[in-house]
Amino acid sequence: MTAYAFLGALEQGFVFGLMVLGVYITFRVLDFPDLTVDGTLPLGAAVSAALITHGINPIWSLIAALAAGCIAGSITAILATRLRIMSLLASIITMTGLYSINIRIMGRPNITLLNAPTIFEYFDFLGLPRHVVTVLLFLSLVLISKFLLDIFLYTELGLAIRATGDNPQMARSQGINTDRMIVIGVSISNGMVALSGALVAQSQGFADVGMGIGTIVAGLASIILGESLVGTQTVPRQTWSSVVGSVLYRIVIAIALSYQVGFLHLTPSDLNLVTAILVVLCLMVPFLREKFQRGK
Repeated sequence: MTAYAFLGALEQGFVFGLMVLGVYITFRVLDFPDLTVDGTLPLGAAVSAALITHGINPIWSLIAALAAGCIAGSITAILATRLRIMSLLASIITMTGLYSINIRIMGRPNITLLNAPTIFEYFDFLGLPRHVVTVLLFLSLVLISKFLLDIFLYTELGLAIRATGDNPQMARSQGINTDRMIVIGVSISNGMVALSGALVAQSQGFADVGMGIGTIVAGLASIILGESLVGTQTVPRQTWSSVVGSVLYRIVIAIALSYQVGFLHLTPSDLNLVTAILVVLCLMVPFLREKFQRGK
């Protein structure tokens, strides 16, 4: 793998680290199976790209994308908590509706941002190559988000959300409104995913309605990969595992697509297949470790 490909993997690992942190909130903190992220990633990209092409400041477009993702997440949570629709089905319903909404927002299936202003232009004064600026910016954003999430999960509201995910019956007995905690948690999760999508759109120079396919699988693969290496003893360690897993996942994917394995000739179209195999391998690690310890 070339140095340029490695930098590209780091860039994707950091920017999608925001998405992985969002998936971590629903998957690990709330224990809420949420497929909405496959729709909110392109939602964030669509909102940001549409606003930029209409002359809105790129930074404001990121804030709008974050808000749009929170709204989409709240819809899923309300369907699950108020209408008592199964959480998985509620997220599928929202994800399906978002496909049409994203096309409505963009006016077509995709939008190009070539020659359009992006947040990266604010850092031209550094005199660094654009790909280096992108990596440093995404690294800063994901680290800030990770530490803010750590702080939030130790606040009274964050502890209530964690209690809702750990034991909702016990949380209700302590006077916690678990339905409200689910709405807040899923909203924050999808807001982070949409923000990640907006940053990806500005980085890649386009937004596409299909760019969210496989988001949940990639997020889960990153979390499981990171947890198998970093551990899950504390909240900061869990969030670190999400960030580290996101970067390692993108590096593994880049390596798999860069080198041919035997008779296999992998192409970018094989990305989801490689992801599925990686998830299976990561899920096997705890089982094999336990089996080895028993044998020992």
